[in-house]
Amino acid sequence: MADTESPQHTLTPTIAADEVVRFCSELIRFESVNTGDPDTIGDGEAQAARYIKEKLEEVGYETIYIESTPGRGNVVCRLEGADRVRGSLLIHGHVDVVPAQAEEWTVDPFSGAVQDGFVWGRGAVDMKDMVAMTLAMAREYKSNGIVPPRDIIFAFVADEEAGGTWGAQWLVEFYPELFADATEAISEVGGFSITLDDARRAYLVAAAEKGVAWAHLKATGRAGHGSMINDDNAVTRIADAVSRLGSHQFPLTMTATVRSFLDKMTELTGMVFPEDDLAGSIAKIGPVSRIVNATLRNTATPTMLKAGYKANVIPSSAEATVDCRVLPGSEEHFREQIAEIVGDGIEITWTWQPPLEVPFSGPLVEAMKAALTAEDPDSIAVPYMLSGGTDNKAFARLGIAGYGFSPLKLPADLDFSSLFHGVDERVPVESLVFGTRVLDRLLRNC
Repeated sequence: MADTESPQHTLTPTIAADEVVRFCSELIRFESVNTGDPDTIGDGEAQAARYIKEKLEEVGYETIYIESTPGRGNVVCRLEGADRVRGSLLIHGHVDVVPAQAEEWTVDPFSGAVQDGFVWGRGAVDMKDMVAMTLAMAREYKSNGIVPPRDIIFAFVADEEAGGTWGAQWLVEFYPELFADATEAISEVGGFSITLDDARRAYLVAAAEKGVAWAHLKATGRAGHGSMINDDNAVTRIADAVSRLGSHQFPLTMTATVRSFLDKMTELTGMVFPEDDLAGSIAKIGPVSRIVNATLRNTATPTMLKAGYKANVIPSSAEATVDCRVLPGSEEHFREQIAEIVGDGIEITWTWQPPLEVPFSGPLVEAMKAALTAEDPDSIAVPYMLSGGTDNKAFARLGIAGYGFSPLKLPADLDFSSLFHGVDERVPVESLVFGTRVLDRLLRNC
């Protein structure tokens, strides 16, 4: 039967708390690198997914393992809850990681080294930590016959780092029945702590995400010899367009979630955030300000250029890619703004995932708060907007309200936000154990 005790009751040490560090380390050893280029992606995602499948089946789960394309593995299973009529809770995580240059690291980025109180390696925070916590809790519940209040769907997917085409997006398109009864979801980049003072920590829960909009620009012109004057140069045209976009500052836009975050920080710290110096005042919050400041306005960041094939040949075309991040509520006119900024003569095609914003209220949010408080009595849960994107965008297509909640109690001096895709990515061992215990409390009362 479902756990009916108060979320404040004392939990005894669990197998999950013992397993989570080992799982995180072992998952990191799978080089599930997603370069975004199918020709350079191996079968690391499939290896990691099969590892998860085996660990789940060891304790009695019936799993569904699907390769969307060779080497891109996805695993889904379900834990039945006490109330089969209620909508299910989806917990999802991705097994792919971005590349790492070993010569830049203190340790081998795929060693999964456990040293100095951390688990080190590519994916330690993005997001094999949460995958390990989820896997450990799934095994704990199945092994001990613990029945949560409602069904829990566990999904471990490929390709999040390149937009989810072969992972969450693919599953939503071709296997939506696996998630048909899910109403809410939790996943990455939320639930981590920032230190307010010696006694208190705020845990930032992602209740919104900027949209991901990659603008692919193409300019055409007249090919010719590089020594001759050419007033129809595609390289010049694309360079001018990219320069205009890269230097453009979009207007300040205060969304409901960002306003709620700032209001809560004022309540907790006494800090004020005047609109004539928002960036400067937000910087006082600490390293997480890099994320928060990026959620104050739309952005368009040039990231790729492609043109030419010989130094003395003017090519007939030139291309660029611009990574645009779009606030909730502004997507309707954003494409028109981009077209106006780049000007005539530029062809634009889009890769588009819309922004998300969900209410920071309701039983699941209250269960998150209670689970955090039970493990950290001085904790305060605060909603915030993620400047990037997660697979919650894919599952939103099925009407699933997704939150960023991968709980970690972090040292005050750890620059956590810099570790995402960064050198020497690592997660504290104590944070993994803490997060596992918080997830336990959440699942018993979700």
